[in-house]
Amino acid sequence: MSAVFNEKIQTTLADGKLQLAIYTATGRLIEKRRKAITPDICPDYQELRTHANAVKRHTIEHLDYYLEEFARNVEAHGGKVVFCKDAQDVADFVLRLAKERGAHLIVKSKSMTTEEVDLNERLEHHHLESVETDLGEYIIQLAHERPYHIVAPALHKTREQVADLLTDKLGVARLREKFLSADIGVSGANFLVADSGAVVLVENEGNARLTTSAPKIHIAVAGIEKMIPRAQDLGVFLQLLGRSATGQPLTVYTSFLSGPRRGDEIDGPDEFYVVLLDNGRTKVLADREKRESLYCIRCGACLNHCPVYRKIGGHSFPWVYSGPIGAILTPQFLGVNHEPGLPFASSLCGACAEV
Repeated sequence: MSAVFNEKIQTTLADGKLQLAIYTATGRLIEKRRKAITPDICPDYQELRTHANAVKRHTIEHLDYYLEEFARNVEAHGGKVVFCKDAQDVADFVLRLAKERGAHLIVKSKSMTTEEVDLNERLEHHHLESVETDLGEYIIQLAHERPYHIVAPALHKTREQVADLLTDKLGVARLREKFLSADIGVSGANFLVADSGAVVLVENEGNARLTTSAPKIHIAVAGIEKMIPRAQDLGVFLQLLGRSATGQPLTVYTSFLSGPRRGDEIDGPDEFYVVLLDNGRTKVLADREKRESLYCIRCGACLNHCPVYRKIGGHSFPWVYSGPIGAILTPQFLGVNHEPGLPFASSLCGACAEV
């Protein structure tokens, strides 16, 4: 275990307020999920999980086919697909497009993939303003921190800390003004649908809809593993994601995006790009024993139930993906030497496997 990893763990364990914040927030999410999947509320929950697993297994085993189908359908709707090998490729594409279009302001909706490639930092280095519009991500951006949790980026912040942060930082224009003056909107993707070429986004705040429709250019950045074959499979995944992530039958907003604005439409972007990121995923895909990690839909339930995460928190982990799934993805994407101590961030209780 590295000295930095150990130091962060010790600091988190010694912070009583932080311990209470983590325990309370994850406990609340655990209880909401428990209620949402009870047999009287969702009697076919286990069948949904089994079906989703089978769909993801099939998709990952035939990913090359579905990537090609997705790209064809996006282009048929007037959009463009860009394949990027790594973080630098993503940044180069966004920067090149921004320069060509004379863009200065970028608004972003919540995206773990853009966090993975440090997109904000790379844009700021080139003097482009990039503003997070998801409330949790906005709080983290103001605090100059990385997300604490896959689903709840500011999970570790108390109400008092958030109030102090907003009081200190918000002598700036409101977010709606940023939306209306932004040149480019950048989003992630919860799912990519091969047979329709659609990017699917789920959210509770409505900021993603503004991010993807108000600016003239929309760029969706997604890992290649977000693919599913058919639109008819979405009903299964949307039920599972909402219940496991936040204890909701469905999130408040579900958006299906499949290209730029058509001639008879009054809103939407003039240009639509989908950036498909590898960044180590094809290496994982090539290993039959490891590729199951690509089935993950980023619900965050394994973090909430993990006794290690609930004690050491998200910032103790060495990369943007924390908790049990982070302990698996980090060495797969970055190499085992990135943090050799990660395998020991486990109690071997198996709670992550149960959810």
